[in-house]
Amino acid sequence: MPTLRQLFLSHNAQTTNFPLLLEFERAEGVYLYDKDGRGFIDLISGIGVSNLGHGNQRVIDAIKEQVDKYMHLMVYGEYVQTPQVRFAEKLISLLPDGLESVYFTNSGAEAVEGALKLAKRYTGRQQILAFKNSYHGSTQGALSVMGNEEFKQAYRPLLPGVGFARFNYLDDLELITNDTACVIVETLQGEAGVRVPDTAYLQALRKRCDETGALLILDEIQAAFGRTGKLFAFEHFDIVPDILLMAKALGGGMPVGAFVASRQVMSVLTENPILGHITTFGGHPVCCAAGLAALEVLLGESLIASVEEKERHFRKLLVHPRIKEVRGKGLMLAVEFESFDLNKKIIDRCIENGVITDWFLHCSNSMRIAPPLIITHEQIEKACGVILEAVAYYC
Repeated sequence: MPTLRQLFLSHNAQTTNFPLLLEFERAEGVYLYDKDGRGFIDLISGIGVSNLGHGNQRVIDAIKEQVDKYMHLMVYGEYVQTPQVRFAEKLISLLPDGLESVYFTNSGAEAVEGALKLAKRYTGRQQILAFKNSYHGSTQGALSVMGNEEFKQAYRPLLPGVGFARFNYLDDLELITNDTACVIVETLQGEAGVRVPDTAYLQALRKRCDETGALLILDEIQAAFGRTGKLFAFEHFDIVPDILLMAKALGGGMPVGAFVASRQVMSVLTENPILGHITTFGGHPVCCAAGLAALEVLLGESLIASVEEKERHFRKLLVHPRIKEVRGKGLMLAVEFESFDLNKKIIDRCIENGVITDWFLHCSNSMRIAPPLIITHEQIEKACGVILEAVAYYC
């Protein structure tokens, strides 16, 4: 009888030749538990998904309640479904004027695809500006605006008319012209190793888009919902996008994404042609019910207010001569080492000792720190102790 691991390797598509092959049977709070009951501190939240931790009871109850009513009924946008309407209503109540129309998708990459289509359709333009070292997903359009040739060269040709600027370089804003349909940018660059832009830079980017008529798409798929210490990361910079992208923590652990724009911009999807963007499962009622419950917990339990202090606690503890830098904002941090080889050894030892962490696609010498927002100071101290032991072991 083959083991579960053997079946996984035989029948589940692989994305590397060296998967972690960790087997977990349950998850609760900030811990993942293997079949022997050993707990691992989750410092990456499923890559920014589990902001409330694992197994939040209010989210679970909302899922069960909705399952008993109905699941899939019809493609998105045709029926008035209570979970979609209530979730959209709540999101819009938390967003600035000009962001009042939500299109729910299945994932972040699908939100990117929809937003790119929307910007081209609304402006009548074809050129797109993205950023070096950006990450927006792995579908064809999202891959086209990824700023790392290593991950996309095997899949060309991709979307035409895509150019790339350097992130946080004012001089490169001149690349935005009257022919630019949209600029797509992560409010904080995630897979680049958590790069935080200058406020003046993002405000100049907003101004340049206004001057040229290009739509500004902010990708907050990783950064939204309290991860940076604000509900939305753009709140740190006193700007508002034309289109906002959300996913990951949006669903409280269930798969859902969204792109949000003004009613005027979003309305172009309704004509010439009609059904300008279609999804079967986007805004699945169970996912929307889970997302609404998660959002209410996030706001009701004042978790966001604790993020800045927890960031300071991590920074205070993660001090070692071999740690070159701790970058980021809130609980979206990168710990930089001198090389990928050293970083990978430290990560592997952390996992062996019960702390789950990871590296970044475009910054492989940096370790990802993005725990659930519910992590306690004691859990931070325990996790940092494991990290520092691993650093000392290899240094």
